[in-house]
Amino acid sequence: MFKSLRDKFLTLPDLVQVFPGHGAGSACGKSLGAIPSTTVGYERRFSWWASYAENNDEQGFIDALLDGQPDAPFYFGRMKNQNRRGPEIMGERAPLEELDNAEVAKKLEADEVSFVDTRSADAAHNGTVEGALNIPGSGNIATYGAWAVNPETDDRPLVLLAEDQESAQSIWDHLVRVGIDKVAGYVTSFDGLPVSKPQVINPGDVESFDAATLLDVRAVSEYDEGHIPGATQLHGGRVLWNLDKLPQHGTIVTYCKSGARSSIVANVLRHAGYDVAELKLLRCLGSSPGLRQQRLSLRNPDDRGREVHPLRVTPGLLVFGFPSRTRHPTPSLALHHWHASK
Repeated sequence: MFKSLRDKFLTLPDLVQVFPGHGAGSACGKSLGAIPSTTVGYERRFSWWASYAENNDEQGFIDALLDGQPDAPFYFGRMKNQNRRGPEIMGERAPLEELDNAEVAKKLEADEVSFVDTRSADAAHNGTVEGALNIPGSGNIATYGAWAVNPETDDRPLVLLAEDQESAQSIWDHLVRVGIDKVAGYVTSFDGLPVSKPQVINPGDVESFDAATLLDVRAVSEYDEGHIPGATQLHGGRVLWNLDKLPQHGTIVTYCKSGARSSIVANVLRHAGYDVAELKLLRCLGSSPGLRQQRLSLRNPDDRGREVHPLRVTPGLLVFGFPSRTRHPTPSLALHHWHASK
């Protein structure tokens, strides 16, 4: 990549326009710029990597590029294989139909379908279908859908909870983009379906809660900035591919920053048969001033008699759309490192 920049990219005229392959918020790299296009001249002057190319500092470039790279979700590997083989031909897609709740209940009992609650984590905490997945129907539907469903190992069609046909169709459109094609239809209510209330615990109860493990599902960079003592970090996009590393007995407690990612992962684990509790809204990990001084402690799961010293959580800096190393306030087109998926 360094040689491509130095020997190819920077030999082009300054007026050449450049269009990014990824936008801000993509999981494909860190600090991706938010602007829709840039120019060679702009990048030559203001990009974070320009000084490394100018000084022929390849190792400095490599160190800066790799430092703080986000965890690569494991579905990237599946997508690469699918892209290499070519997508399956779906043919004409008929509009999704609303399903009869009684029939859905029978299929759930027979384990022939997977139910997807597309509401927010807060709504799902008030009650959801037993064993349901939680894929919020707004925002990063495709990304979170690929965290929750691996079509290579689970071929059960999905049943979506949606407000109406248009919403259900839109969610399916997003899922198809990450190779999740099999959606049987949708329902608009829980009438006649088995409903339960997910276990949620408050931060003040963590220390006394008998957890088999405390699972931090945030990125490793977030974990490094501050986490609850005794927590194990496993990115939410890797959990479904690492179930063998989790305790098979006892209760797993999941947490993230806002509760959204935690809910997605918690329901993935419940769907797989694990006993899970969610730690409620740990916005103290880097955002809420009112909770910045909150002290959290956890008994070490491997040594029930030893107390881990509390960690004083400190806020982290959140930057959206601006490369962290740019020398100019305008976001540049940030390069990213491709992760090798296992």
